[in-house]
Amino acid sequence: MSNGNESCLSGDGSISFISCLILTWEEWAGLGHLEDYLSYLEYLLWVFTPLVIVFILPFLIVILLYLSILFLHVYKRKNQLREAYSNNLWDGARKTLATLWDGHGAIWHGYEIHGLEKIPDEGPALIVYYHGAIPIDYYYFLANVIIQKGRTCHSVADHFLFKVPGFKLLLEVFSVIHGPQEECVKALRSGHLLGISPGGVREALFSDETYPLLWGKRKGFAQVAIDSKVPIIPMFTQNVREGFRSLGTLKFFRWLYERFRLPVAPVYGGFPVKFRTFLGDPIPYDPKLSAAELAEKVQEAVQALIDQHQKIPGNVLRALLERFHRRPKEA
Repeated sequence: MSNGNESCLSGDGSISFISCLILTWEEWAGLGHLEDYLSYLEYLLWVFTPLVIVFILPFLIVILLYLSILFLHVYKRKNQLREAYSNNLWDGARKTLATLWDGHGAIWHGYEIHGLEKIPDEGPALIVYYHGAIPIDYYYFLANVIIQKGRTCHSVADHFLFKVPGFKLLLEVFSVIHGPQEECVKALRSGHLLGISPGGVREALFSDETYPLLWGKRKGFAQVAIDSKVPIIPMFTQNVREGFRSLGTLKFFRWLYERFRLPVAPVYGGFPVKFRTFLGDPIPYDPKLSAAELAEKVQEAVQALIDQHQKIPGNVLRALLERFHRRPKEA
């Protein structure tokens, strides 16, 4: 009976040391069928690569944010001597970053914005929007306001964002606040635009492809508008849930958030789907409306934009194909 050592013999009957060493190691490790194992690993790699990619792409957005912060630090150092002589030190930085983010939106998502003329050229307004898993559409909106309107829109963000290492400068330059009503009213009374998502982190993590608004009974944003006597402009971005999705619908992540307020549900995606942002008609200040009534009216307005411009449930493949459509969906 032959054994594995016979293959160690060379043409003249001598033994090849390297061949024996390899065969011995294969037999010892149980890898007599090494090619089969490699084929199996190649198959696993082919199967799981797309899954890995959809979880990696969201981190690319975080990398872009940190690159933006790095640019701001470089810009600040280069211009620190001019800081004492200029009240608009960051204008150039904001416009440069706005151009970069607008370019990213145009290339990756074919980003369009409809109704930007409803944003006033001057004076205050409160923009209320639906919150995607990652609000990258809102970043594109801010970029367009800077580029096309020459204005900086202040924003309200969740407290946890202010605890992210390195984000402080970015938040300061783009006038992001953590949301006390007094600060919001102050910004609006000073004549600024202000963007807020009543659904916040909860909507980002736990909404899904059916696009439910998870506002609960929140009415603070409405009280801010009443106290500031400003109009509210509803906003929604088509396919924002198809660009990025969250695993927040899993009970474990929902429990973590409700119990410890930890927004740790994994986000995946980064798909180059079509994004179209729609701005609804401004809801004017009406002293006769209570905060609860105004909040309900605004929610109905945002829901109307969803109903008009979003096919339910959302579908990633359809949203990708919409990159080739020029006209948005009509009611």
